[in-house]
Order: sequence, then C-alpha cells, then structure tokens
Amino acid sequence: MAVLPLVTYPHPALKATCAPVSDFGPGLARLADDLYDTMKAAPGVGITAAHIGVLLRLVVLDLPEIGGRRTYVNPQVLSSSGELMSHTEGSVSMPGATETVTRPRAVKLRYQDLDGTAHEEELEGFPAICMQHEIDQLDGIFWLQRLSKLKRDRLTKKWEKARG
Repeated sequence: MAVLPLVTYPHPALKATCAPVSDFGPGLARLADDLYDTMKAAPGVGITAAHIGVLLRLVVLDLPEIGGRRTYVNPQVLSSSGELMSHTEGSVSMPGATETVTRPRAVKLRYQDLDGTAHEEELEGFPAICMQHEIDQLDGIFWLQRLSKLKRDRLTKKWEKARG
C-alpha cells in the first residue's frame, strides 16, 4: 500500500470518462488499497482512480454511515430520488476549495466488488451525495461543473490565487 500523487485541477484526467474495469486480478485490490491510503493522506472521504490519473471506474469511500471503507467497481446509478439535498463538496484534486452542491438525496446503485460480484445498494443522505460526486468524476464531470458559472469562476479564481 502506498500514498500516490494526486492530479490537481485542471488536469485532463479529471475531465476524462473512465473505462470499465474488466481485470479483477490482484492488481485491482492493490490499486484500491493505494487509493484508500492516498485518500486518507489527502485527507478525504472519497476518491476515484481518476484522481491519481488512472482512468478506470473504481471508487473508494470511507464513511461511518456505510460501515467504513467500501470499494465500488464500475458503479452506476440505477435510479435517484426526486427529493434533493444540498451539501458542501470539494475534491482531493482541488484542496481547500468547497462550495454547496445540490443533488438527489437518495440513489440506487449497481456495482461490482473487487472479485467482480455484482451488487445493488441504496444510499441516502451524505453517502448518496458522495457516491454521486464520485460517479460524476468517473464520467469526466468534475464537481465544479455542478456550480453556476458565477460560483465556478469565483471559486476557481480564488483557488488559483491561493496556489500562487
């Protein structure tokens, strides 16, 4: 297990659509372990392989509401609630920048585990928000794109100024 370098906004990997995972060998479990270590060091509660420049559909979350560390391979949203929820979001690839984003309060997912076994799961509240955020990233949608142009431009300028 290792802490790997994160790509930072506006790296092209953060705009790329990730490919489905097809190899469920030991390398996938190692990548998931490295993602977990990298996420904890950032620090963060969720990460995708794209955050380290690996364009595969792999998500690691670490939330008490879902029992701690969970790995989701090839996750997809099957359905989402009509009820919305606003929450402050940010990214390990844009440290220190946060803003309120509104998303569906609950989602039903289909995903695979590290062995390739398919699962379905319903998430609500903060875990649902986190998963939608990470699936957006797998689809090449960086969280800033969920903001109005005014908020996005203001936050980007503030973040670039802080980086020097």
